[in-house]
Amino acid sequence: MKFSIGGSLKLAFRPWVEGLENIPAEGPAILASNHLSFSDSFFLPAVLDRKVTFIAKAEYFTSPGVKGKLTAAFFKGVGQLPVDRSGARGAGEAAIKSGIDVIERGELFGIYPEGTRSPDGRLYRGKPGGLARVALATGAPVIPVAMIDTEKIQPPGKVVPKLMRPGIRIGKPLDFSRYHGMDGDRFILRSVTDEVMYEIMKLSGQEYVDIYATAAKRQIADAEKAAKAEKADKTDQGDQGAQ
Repeated sequence: MKFSIGGSLKLAFRPWVEGLENIPAEGPAILASNHLSFSDSFFLPAVLDRKVTFIAKAEYFTSPGVKGKLTAAFFKGVGQLPVDRSGARGAGEAAIKSGIDVIERGELFGIYPEGTRSPDGRLYRGKPGGLARVALATGAPVIPVAMIDTEKIQPPGKVVPKLMRPGIRIGKPLDFSRYHGMDGDRFILRSVTDEVMYEIMKLSGQEYVDIYATAAKRQIADAEKAAKAEKADKTDQGDQGAQ
């Protein structure tokens, strides 16, 4: 199913890719990518000959009805791995364990260090948990990846994608074996994560923002809420003045 989906995506969207030679022909590696769109987890595997396993919400695999079964089959077909995110710490530990399992099988593990999609196309601070801990626990190389223009193809909230060419830049592998086994040191985790994010920034050309994307989303939501409240207040004042 992976090949049929990948072939259809390549035929319809014709993604361009640079740096394919940086993906090892065999053996484990971690693909650390920026995250602009829901479709990122489909376009990256589509251009690779090897399977890439990403983490996905368990709800994608457990929804009832025909639609739920089709969704589950699709996500399994493109290499998504379900993780229960009902508890923040439990979800993080489950994702890390799943990543380690994938690496120990000698496969490719895909992860988004930002933890969520960028709300505005900028690159946000990487979370020091999953990526760095999997890398340091396994010694696997980390390959930085930049998705280009995927947010224009399928912006948040849009179901039907726009037909245009996305791009994918794959950087050279980063070796963190010097820190192997030091996954309990938060300063090391931060350093590893920041180094990876810097490489992603160079590949993507995105503006970097030194806050977490989740915090940025809250700020945007609060600003929108305040703007709506201000507009409603002005409308009420206008109605009162007209009386």
